[in-house]
Amino acid sequence: MPFPKRALAAALAGIGLGADASTVEEVVVIARSESYANNLVTEGMLNRLSPLSSVVDAVDDLPGVLVNEGDAFGGDDWSTTVSMRGFQLSLDEQQIGTTIDGLPNGNSNYGGGSKANRFIDAPNLAAVEVSQGTADIASRSHEALGGTLNFITRDPADREAFTVQWTTGDFGAEKIYLRYDTGEFSDGHRAWLSASTAAADAWIDRSGESRRDHLAAKWVREGAVQWTAYLAYDDVHEDNYQRVTLAEFEDNSDWDRLTGEWTGIPWIDQSYRRGWSTLRANAFGYLRARFEPTAALAVDGAVYAHEMEGRGDWLPPYLVDVTAEGADQPQGELSAPNPVRGGAPLGRLYFVDAAGRALAPLPGCASSLTFPYGGAGAEYDPACYAPGAIPVASYRHTHYAKERYGLTGDLHWAFTAFQLHHELKSGLWYEDYLRQERRDWHRLLDARVGFHFADTPYWVQYSNHFPVESALWYLEDQISWRDLTARLGARRFWVDVAREDRFTGTRVAVDSDSDWLGSAGLVWRTPVDGLELFVGYAENFAAIKDEVVEADASALDRVEPETAENLDYGLRYGADRWNLTLTAYEIDFDNRITFIPPDSPAGIDYLVGTNGAWVNVGGIRSEGLELALAWQPWDPLSLYLAFTDNDSVYQGAVGYPVGNRVFGSAEEMWVLSADWNRDRVLFGLSAKYVGERWLDPENTQRLDAYWVVDGHAGVRLEALAGPVRDAELRLVVHNLLDADYIGGVAGGSGGWLGAPRTATLTLSATF
Repeated sequence: MPFPKRALAAALAGIGLGADASTVEEVVVIARSESYANNLVTEGMLNRLSPLSSVVDAVDDLPGVLVNEGDAFGGDDWSTTVSMRGFQLSLDEQQIGTTIDGLPNGNSNYGGGSKANRFIDAPNLAAVEVSQGTADIASRSHEALGGTLNFITRDPADREAFTVQWTTGDFGAEKIYLRYDTGEFSDGHRAWLSASTAAADAWIDRSGESRRDHLAAKWVREGAVQWTAYLAYDDVHEDNYQRVTLAEFEDNSDWDRLTGEWTGIPWIDQSYRRGWSTLRANAFGYLRARFEPTAALAVDGAVYAHEMEGRGDWLPPYLVDVTAEGADQPQGELSAPNPVRGGAPLGRLYFVDAAGRALAPLPGCASSLTFPYGGAGAEYDPACYAPGAIPVASYRHTHYAKERYGLTGDLHWAFTAFQLHHELKSGLWYEDYLRQERRDWHRLLDARVGFHFADTPYWVQYSNHFPVESALWYLEDQISWRDLTARLGARRFWVDVAREDRFTGTRVAVDSDSDWLGSAGLVWRTPVDGLELFVGYAENFAAIKDEVVEADASALDRVEPETAENLDYGLRYGADRWNLTLTAYEIDFDNRITFIPPDSPAGIDYLVGTNGAWVNVGGIRSEGLELALAWQPWDPLSLYLAFTDNDSVYQGAVGYPVGNRVFGSAEEMWVLSADWNRDRVLFGLSAKYVGERWLDPENTQRLDAYWVVDGHAGVRLEALAGPVRDAELRLVVHNLLDADYIGGVAGGSGGWLGAPRTATLTLSATF
């Protein structure tokens, strides 16, 4: 049997993803022959991606996977959620691993993490491999309780080419993408370099925007040692979408209760969309070497680095009183040249007079404010102050930074002993990273006019460093005898997490090591040609994240790492024109760590010292069935069907009653798609059904099922005059029937509105 990476390469070649995706004519592989559940994206799934899309969206049609984003382009990290088998990757949970070309992404949370779309531009995506449940023992992630999403970048082309793409679409969407492929040069070298810039307005009221600039390059060198290098830089500014309650959705399914007009009333303007922003810059790169001294021995090694800087913004409707003034004195927060560092708030300031002195509302005044969060008290209402009162407010910035450096090593050795063929593999992973987070408060220059703020903050609430060291070692033997292949392995994680307070010098540390985690599996290639049966078991683990130690140190002794026991079993059948995978699974998930966010339907606690609280909330039991079928009745036509039946229930904790279904996890999903690809014409339709879900862990708010239909059509143009080699015009339409629905959910109290019908048109030319 081939080495695992070579098997994957063969699979990708089989669906045409190792080269130019436009040359694909048929789907021949939808999963690898492994003892655990896994799926690969198909040609049609990639064709449904607009160049403006997030690469995370590529996996949405795979069985067991649900991806929801705030808009059709994935242009808001705050609202992006992924659900798989009752596990979540969202604003408040990190239970699905992500890797980039097999290397770790550095967590996927909102605060200090980065999802795959920060590292890969959609036109540079070759494939996505989803290892569900028991997953690959070599996966470099300590949050992969429910499996791993491995996003694979395209390799450089063999022939020199220059590609230009221009995309335009609804809601002011536009993108320009350029890529230069060198072709082969200097005895085995190949490379490409790409650059893109993109922008789109928020689909709700056009009241916000998303802007993105991306640079990337990849280099491959064939020879006795195969070298691969990749480098990406991504810079985004995203204005957020906000969650709504079920009642708000039923009242108006086109508005998330953020506003686009500045009113001059801070209580209302805390919902101003352009003040709910995510700014992130990510740089990621790796160098990998593969050496095969013999046909039976292979050694892989890689080093990588990742740096991230970012900011998250909110508009608290007050100034925090952090300076002590004498009676009848102007407030220092309005004019102090240097910020106050740390300390506890003395109170809040809502309105001041022309001299900068704090004012109190008129006695007995009742506020008439009703929006947002059901209204506010008299202290927030300008009608409750004497004429001339001046509103004051803040622009709160949470600054994020991360530096990661790591290395990986893998040894693959194939040998035969006592008529048994062994594929022994062992490997390690080491990563050292430092995450930094600080929060500062800036006064608005004039809250009556707009959200322009003073460059110098008046208060730096906190500043923390989070050093984390991670290590993994694994060993696995895959033994083949005739038509049987057995797999037996073990791995262990060592994770040290700490918090260092930059103001006080205090340090809090916690060891989050795993026990030895076992895995085993069996594949039987039956006498029926193309049919194999498989079963796999694995113990998975998610370390305590550095966000957890942001909370009060006294709570750390009550938080334990998450663990899961996964069992997959099923069958795969492959013939000339169709492939089938059927998987059943059982999962016991213990010590689930859940984030309790500071915002709720009643409003936002802007003064909470961290991004929220983290608690263990018992366990989850998941059982289910996943089906994927790809059929090609004749050469131009490919049909695809996926079905998911999932039953995920809580095992009991405060607020998470025993037997209640996991909120946000769909109980039933269907995907039906048809793709035509022949000569110069391609088109396709895909329909996804998402069954009923719960919005809250108490199971009191039921979300209706919904269908989303996507379509794409393209024509490959004949070579134009001059140097143009190929050209293509492609239309992609998301939510063709303009369905209204709640998509991703988080926090147990609300969900994001599903994006409406959104079309993009792309013109591509290759020179």
